[in-house]
Amino acid sequence: MELNQKLQNYAELLVDVGLNIHEGKRMFINATTDALPLVRKVVEVAYDRGAAEVKVNLSDDKIQRLNVLNRSEDELATVHDWIVEERMHYSNEKAGFLSLISSSPELLKGIDPMKLRKMQIATGTALKEFSARSQSDYHSWCVAGYPSPEWAKLVYPDLDENEAVEKLLDLILYTVRADQENPVEAWLQHDKNLHEKVDFLNGKKFHALRFVSPGTDLTIELPEKHLWAGASSKDSDGRDFMANMPTEEVFTAPKKTGVNGYVSNTLPLSYGGNIIDDFKLTFKEGKVVDFEAGVGYEILENILETDEGARFLGEVALVPDDSPISNTGTLFYNTLYDENASCHIALGSGYAFSVDGGKEMSREELEQEGINDSITHVDFMIGSADLDITGIEKDGTETAIFKKGDWAI
Repeated sequence: MELNQKLQNYAELLVDVGLNIHEGKRMFINATTDALPLVRKVVEVAYDRGAAEVKVNLSDDKIQRLNVLNRSEDELATVHDWIVEERMHYSNEKAGFLSLISSSPELLKGIDPMKLRKMQIATGTALKEFSARSQSDYHSWCVAGYPSPEWAKLVYPDLDENEAVEKLLDLILYTVRADQENPVEAWLQHDKNLHEKVDFLNGKKFHALRFVSPGTDLTIELPEKHLWAGASSKDSDGRDFMANMPTEEVFTAPKKTGVNGYVSNTLPLSYGGNIIDDFKLTFKEGKVVDFEAGVGYEILENILETDEGARFLGEVALVPDDSPISNTGTLFYNTLYDENASCHIALGSGYAFSVDGGKEMSREELEQEGINDSITHVDFMIGSADLDITGIEKDGTETAIFKKGDWAI
């Protein structure tokens, strides 16, 4: 299959499966200039499906780095009202929001960590209501990827720039099944397979999960009304959409105060244009009480100091080691892809739909149900071929969920 047809398939998947764009629906795209070949195809397909409007918000990585380097901390901590108002306007219209990730994981390497912290806190605070709407599936949203030369060279340092971009793009298209003859049908079957795991876990209603592997011995208690989710979600109008493309996970929220033990990362974490690696977190009654990191210590510290909720978990996700992305043997240095090659947990906010009735609850009510609140949500990978996961029921009955990195159920 030629590249142009794969890109066409990708665009159709994002519009039809990712966001479910239909007659009269608006669409909002966030992307960098590196993703323009895909953006143009997505816009064309969206209008072909009857979209009322496709708003495209483009940025440029080199300009972004220049801005962060040269603006003051106070300037970087300023989020203009019109930026928030624009997002909320399209949310009120129940637009579909597409984020295309292309930036190098090392885009902001070497920047003063305090600058990055202030910028990230300001942005998270300003867009908290918008983020809450996304996390409760008020409108459809989808995160996908497209390679930049800098990202591709990080993944394939031994190839020249053009070859690296071509190889990473081909791999991305493979991860979203755009290389198959009927990608939409392939996604529907994948959705069905993930929901079978979701149904099993929701039927068991485990009280807690225990994760054990080299460097990890962590027990995660689950909220009494917790719900597992995976693959497709439903927006507030009841229409299906796919929040992440690719996705291989099933996930729920931990009980905020119910996490105890220690956990080590198994893949590098790219955050805010920097790499964090070789780190370990220790939890007591839900809170990170100690941490260490071989790479990116200050960046990790800044994440944990974002706000009070940043030291608690908001997500626990199960991904088998024997899965399409993991089996490529490629380290993407990008959470969207690496988290779908590995079990992972997330510091920060939990999703409202992770408890029964949560979509209709306020943040205060969600907190009462055990769901953490924060302006940040940072996934990091803890899965490996050595990971065992045990489900623990209230009476102490144990069920093996993962053995040696893969599903045991």
